[in-house]
Amino acid sequence: MVGFFKQTIATVPLQRQTVLLRTDYNVPLDAEGKIADDFRIRASLPTIKKLLADGCKVVIVSHLGRPEGRDAKLSLEPAALRLAELLGKPVRFVSAAIGDRARLAVKRAPKRSVTVLENLRFYPGEEANDEAFARELAAASGARYFVQDGFGVVHRAHASTSAITLFLPSVAGLLLEREYTTITNAMKNPERPLVAVLGGAKVTDKMGVIRELLDVADKIIITGAMANTFLAYAGYKLGKSKHEDADEILKTIYAAATKKVGKAHVDDFLVLPTDLAVGHKVELDEPRRNVALGKVAADDIILDMGDATIEHIVTEVAKAKTVIWNGTLGVAELPEFAHASARLALALATNSQITSIIGGGDTADFVLGWDARSGASFTHVSTGGGASLDLMAGEKLPGIESLLDA
Repeated sequence: MVGFFKQTIATVPLQRQTVLLRTDYNVPLDAEGKIADDFRIRASLPTIKKLLADGCKVVIVSHLGRPEGRDAKLSLEPAALRLAELLGKPVRFVSAAIGDRARLAVKRAPKRSVTVLENLRFYPGEEANDEAFARELAAASGARYFVQDGFGVVHRAHASTSAITLFLPSVAGLLLEREYTTITNAMKNPERPLVAVLGGAKVTDKMGVIRELLDVADKIIITGAMANTFLAYAGYKLGKSKHEDADEILKTIYAAATKKVGKAHVDDFLVLPTDLAVGHKVELDEPRRNVALGKVAADDIILDMGDATIEHIVTEVAKAKTVIWNGTLGVAELPEFAHASARLALALATNSQITSIIGGGDTADFVLGWDARSGASFTHVSTGGGASLDLMAGEKLPGIESLLDA
């Protein structure tokens, strides 16, 4: 097993201290500005509860969306209200992250309390990784320690992931530790067979992950719009479907696969669809049609895997002991073209023998919407999209590297 290589809240004397906690409350909002999915807020609860049990005064910072300056529609106040409901105790909200208003509010807060400061991205210093802003953040919080628990942001060098660690002793929270060890062990020390199911739009976005999986996976199933790029490379007509011009990249992928399994076994190792579900428009009422490879018409758009391909994927996954799934298998926001993603989710959720690692971003959004148990049907649903991809690709994550070494 790969252990965690940084200090955590379990290894430093945090008891009765004021703690600045970075969470990832970048949650989806509905048309009325209400929280549409509180998964990331719920994921932060174990760390917050542990800090409160240790008598800490907890000061939370996070970002939400991509505001250009101060934007009331992207305030963190709704996240603070939802956190209070989940904790069953009051949570103070301050409409500033630095300055006297934040400093006085934290100073007046009692021990074993939770205070949420305003959206960090209301301040240009956050994304600029500005040391002066980080110093002000540390000063306003009055904190003795900084705890990084926002896994979804640790792949970025921002003030609340990197510069802040220059001003406060910095350690990992429980969520960050779990994300790192679960994903790293799935990549470095999996129970075999390890099957990777890759979807989403672009091969180029996932090249680092593909490179790593070519080494460690026993089988890689290519789906989603990414499969279109592979099919175009193989010479198939794709109608009006999206695909990339990535021949050089695919040559590299196939060369590595051939070196690993031999030319005769490449198609069994890199699994492509044998049939496809198509429509003429990307719209809710568009009917689903199944077509074989080579039968995609000029005005067709590939929107999902076909029925025979779905059955083949489910069969292959049933043989696995570990499954890493990153990227939906079709345009899953359209119910008619979510069949493949839903069948894969069902295959993983109903097989307790499989360790199932679900990548963040769109994949996590899909399974959380699908799963009546809010993600508990899977071994691990990641809270980080880009961070989980970078970690799987073996890249160093600034927000983890900057923490105190174990």
